[in-house]
Amino acid sequence: MTQAINSDNVWLEATRQLSTPSLVIDLPRVRRNVTRLASYVETHGLRLRPHTKTHKSKKMGMLQLEAGAKGLTAAKVGEAEQFASIENDILVAYPAFDPARATRLALLGRDRTIRVAVDSAEGVNRLAEVAHSAGAVLGILVDLDVGLHRTGVASPQDALGLARHVALTKGVRLDGLFCYPGHIWGTPESQASRLAAVNALLGETIDLWANDGLNAEIVSGGSTPTAYRSHLCQRLTEIRPGTYIFNDRNTVDGGYCEWDDCAARMLCTVVSTAVSGQVVIDAGAKTLAADRCIPNLESGNGFIPEYPQARITALSEEHGQVDVSRCERQPKLGERLTVIPNHICPCVNLHDGFWCIDSGAEPERWPVDTRGMLT
Repeated sequence: MTQAINSDNVWLEATRQLSTPSLVIDLPRVRRNVTRLASYVETHGLRLRPHTKTHKSKKMGMLQLEAGAKGLTAAKVGEAEQFASIENDILVAYPAFDPARATRLALLGRDRTIRVAVDSAEGVNRLAEVAHSAGAVLGILVDLDVGLHRTGVASPQDALGLARHVALTKGVRLDGLFCYPGHIWGTPESQASRLAAVNALLGETIDLWANDGLNAEIVSGGSTPTAYRSHLCQRLTEIRPGTYIFNDRNTVDGGYCEWDDCAARMLCTVVSTAVSGQVVIDAGAKTLAADRCIPNLESGNGFIPEYPQARITALSEEHGQVDVSRCERQPKLGERLTVIPNHICPCVNLHDGFWCIDSGAEPERWPVDTRGMLT
């Protein structure tokens, strides 16, 4: 069935009874993506802690764990609470500074391993206070900025200062380093020098810690664009890619996968052909999300495999305007199409479930368990 599903016609045939718009997931492709990265990390002596922000699904998380993932990553505490029902080792890769979130993490940490990426002494103190009161110990990964300039302490020296503070504070435990090379979007072949720079920063930090008697047992980093070049960053012990499980136009146009690796598509219907050279599909910003394609900013709002010359030029709330003037044939009113989104992560979060197709079985609806969990 894997080869058959590679045909666009089979996508449409397998989902002929579904209402549109619907998010559809090809499980054979998912398994192939998951298995491929699991094999890569095993070959290179790395651990995989996939980020659940992409699929937001406990069933998808189980597929990753069964393939060998050594824990899961979440962005928000609500996600961690949900995934704690299937995994006892969770990293929250986001500052949990406010009291409510810190308290919820402490409660989770009483009977499982919860780690948090932190870039301030104030953040450490907030987590430590509530964890100590709850009888828990939270693991801390010191967040080091390696080039994205979003979060993270500014230098290896600052990382040492924060690590010293963690080591002396009750309620928390120094578990290692955290980084996110989200600024590296070049082709895989062009990434070596930039990953070498990340590795140098990590190495300098780890050596400073060692000279101070501190150990970075975990060095957590990685992203989908850099996933298969992670071995070039030798100081890493684990990686946290998320998008790789489904892929999207970003990962294809960035050169990180092929169209055939895209496991998620939006099933749509052409609802208007009234404007010459244009059709309108029933998938707008509330369905596809409005993110542009980072490696190809002028490519439009997604890719339509059945009409590769088409370009989705505009999204309003419920309408997707598609320029079909360059197509050899134009879609007809009522025709069903599929769209590979630019960025699958926010797209998934817009839906309360997706339909999985697999090996000739009827489509099965899986819930998006952590949809809208922003705290």
